[in-house]
Amino acid sequence: MPAVTEDFGGNPIAAACRKCESVFSYQVTLHARGNHFSEEVRYYFKSGCVRMEFISPFHGSVLTYNPSSKEVRLKPLPFLNHVIPLSPDSHMVRSSAGHRVDQSDIGSLLRAITTLQSKGKTSMAGDDVLSGRNTMIIRIVGDDDADVCGIHRYDLWLEKKTFLPLKVTTYNSEEELIEEVVMDDLEINVDLPDDLFRL
Repeated sequence: MPAVTEDFGGNPIAAACRKCESVFSYQVTLHARGNHFSEEVRYYFKSGCVRMEFISPFHGSVLTYNPSSKEVRLKPLPFLNHVIPLSPDSHMVRSSAGHRVDQSDIGSLLRAITTLQSKGKTSMAGDDVLSGRNTMIIRIVGDDDADVCGIHRYDLWLEKKTFLPLKVTTYNSEEELIEEVVMDDLEINVDLPDDLFRL
């Protein structure tokens, strides 16, 4: 596969990181699946604060994360006002693929990809259209057995207009799928009230 450094005026991952620096808020619906799990979450981000509204499983559960207090607040049942304060490293609020809520945003994804890129190869893997948006597929593969948190390969669908990710698949060193995440209805720099991130 051709090296992407000859295309797009440089490294598209670096372009995605630069674009991400200008994003102070966004909302998106995340569809994640692996060999033994499937999740759907409405996700909100604003200046490091996170709100996740679970569609499946655990329909109706909500959690928020505040980077100032480094506290996660979980409301497990929609019909009760009971809220549980937790640490972001608590197993109760990790995704099925092991992601922490304080490392769940697009910026954290791109930083992990950049780390693997520094000890691997980056190439173009084609083009695709996702929900009417034109994307380029970028493949990042670690040299030899290099990985980041067990991930040896990323396939990343970057929207050509914004350079923001709309889909990512991850694989281990045996080329087995770890997780696929599709990001639907991504809207950036939207006006999200501060109260949205309080439980």
